[in-house]
Amino acid sequence: MKRFFDIVLSIFSLLLLFPLIFAIGLAVKLSSRGPALYVTDRVGINNTIFRMYKFRTMMTDTPQLATHLMDKPEKFLTPVGDFLRKTSLDELPQLMNILKGEMSFVGPRPALFNQNDLIESRTSKGVHRLVPGLTGWAQVMGRDELPIPQKVDYDCYYMEHRSFSFDLMILWKTFFKVFRQEGVSH
Repeated sequence: MKRFFDIVLSIFSLLLLFPLIFAIGLAVKLSSRGPALYVTDRVGINNTIFRMYKFRTMMTDTPQLATHLMDKPEKFLTPVGDFLRKTSLDELPQLMNILKGEMSFVGPRPALFNQNDLIESRTSKGVHRLVPGLTGWAQVMGRDELPIPQKVDYDCYYMEHRSFSFDLMILWKTFFKVFRQEGVSH
């Protein structure tokens, strides 16, 4: 049921949002040097690496680090990067990852390949067996503001209580969190 929901909703979203996706890609391309899409190695189900798509919000010479580990990450933002991050519009290309089955709409956010502390903690608690999500319980409970142990606790809670109705509630909460730009620190 979850995979079917992901396929139908991602196709519907891609069709509905195509003009917006095209406009954002054009804005990224015209406002800074480099490609419109940023492709990054992320940790997927069972700790396999997959290529996750985002609109590029940082300059092309930015180090591949989690933003919270950077010194003054705002100096690397593109002219439209701050807006795309605050509105989460940079995440729209992940609809393709969902369609491909590498991600789901709801699950733990995929870690960067070099976030060893997060990967190890999730693995020790079995969270690595879940398909990563565009949004998740940790996202709606604090997003960027949460320390890693608390994120993993929320991921565990999701793993133990996951259901279609819980996923719908997380999607609903995500919509309002994104609309109010809550929990975005960078």
